[in-house]
Amino acid sequence: MHPQGILETIVYCPDLAAGEAFYRDVVGLAPFQRMPPRHVFFRCGEGVLLMFNPDVTSTEQVHVAGSTLPLHGARGPGHVAFRVPSAELDDWRSHLETHGVAVESAIRWPQGGESIYVRDPAGNSVEFATASIWGLSEP
Repeated sequence: MHPQGILETIVYCPDLAAGEAFYRDVVGLAPFQRMPPRHVFFRCGEGVLLMFNPDVTSTEQVHVAGSTLPLHGARGPGHVAFRVPSAELDDWRSHLETHGVAVESAIRWPQGGESIYVRDPAGNSVEFATASIWGLSEP
């Protein structure tokens, strides 16, 4: 047995409104569920990006369908990488800068591929990367 892929990943952001604006307006993800002040969920391709407020998810339990979700949360900057086509990487750089989001780092990887890194409002490292950084082909 092997997992088929990553279904969801999480970033923690105490200011849900600022985080939602960043991931919706800058990154272009569509929010589909909100439970203020706990979370906002976004569609991302075939997966989901979950944004949680760690002040809530680490202290308040949620009950769903007769079960209890485990408490979770993280402090300090996390990381998420979005897969982008190599032909769009320069457009992403321009788009981010147009939205006032500074590119913190840009890397041309020795094994191939490129990444650009920015920070979200909570300080999480947000990467826009070509699939070839991991030896994957573009769709």
